[in-house]
Amino acid sequence: MSIMATFREVRDLLAVACFEDIIDEDEFLLLWDLNTSKNLDFPYEDYGRFDLDEMDDSECLAEFRVKKRDLPYLAAALRIPNQFVCHQRSVADGMEGLCMLLRRLSYPCRYSDMIARFGRPVPVMSMVTNTVLDYIYTTHSHRILQWNQTILQPAQLQLYADAVSLKGAALNNCFGFIDGTVRPICRPGEHQRLVYNGHKRVHALKFQSIALPNGLIANMYGPVGKYTGTQVFVFERGVPPSVQKMKYIYGIIGIKKSPPQENPRDILVLNVSQPITT
Repeated sequence: MSIMATFREVRDLLAVACFEDIIDEDEFLLLWDLNTSKNLDFPYEDYGRFDLDEMDDSECLAEFRVKKRDLPYLAAALRIPNQFVCHQRSVADGMEGLCMLLRRLSYPCRYSDMIARFGRPVPVMSMVTNTVLDYIYTTHSHRILQWNQTILQPAQLQLYADAVSLKGAALNNCFGFIDGTVRPICRPGEHQRLVYNGHKRVHALKFQSIALPNGLIANMYGPVGKYTGTQVFVFERGVPPSVQKMKYIYGIIGIKKSPPQENPRDILVLNVSQPITT
């Protein structure tokens, strides 16, 4: 397997070639410019490679938001492989790749902030992080994009409904709550109107989900660009027949100046087996 030389190695060879009069100064300057990265040149080689054993529990919790002793369990649950190989042949250990993703997802964080911990160039950390993210999405996205029988079987739904009812809810068979989020994106070159969000004043993609009383996301819908109300969410998703037995999900049609308690029309109670009524 051939290994590509880095920009720095090529520049070192060019300096030697110019010193030995293999190339002249004009060729040297031209090739030097072509082999200079547009990325900032961080001294990543001054830092050691990532070693989880050298980190204590407080550092793991602060940087990864996961305790050190729980990282192996998380890797096993996500079925993280022994190593990740990027498209340009960069290789990262499975635990290192997972920790890169966790560090990247902790807020606030930029790739340049991760150099001291992982001792890798910014482009490599970016590729490794995206590779891990793609792997997790490919392997586990069906758990929230499709009806997850593990947490949404009828017996579990009854537990959720009982938990909601015990908190004083008006309904005794409401198992979930619709919520949404708007994620801003760069302005596209085409079809800008389709993704422009007038409420947030940004171009954005919208996601909607059903949240369970235990805090888990039961089902995710999106991304969509145009306005998608709660009704569209329910009609387009559909609900399995096993749930169509007088189970409800709760949502709010829109955000008004008055609280929902003062304007009952803002409250939306959805019977998953019957037409929508407000």
